[in-house]
Amino acid sequence: MLSPDLGRVVLRIATFLVVVSLGLLVTVDPGTAEHVVTVITLIVGVLLGGLVVFLVRK
Repeated sequence: MLSPDLGRVVLRIATFLVVVSLGLLVTVDPGTAEHVVTVITLIVGVLLGGLVVFLVRK
């Protein structure tokens, strides 16, 4: 259902979002707006990666 090239690109974007978000979680203070945005970005990256894996294996 998902072409291999498109899946690879989207998976790289999801990996980038997850890696950057995890790096930022170490540096930002909890309870700030940056922390909330970083957590949301981490969740979006994980969900996007899971969706790509699901669609490629389907």
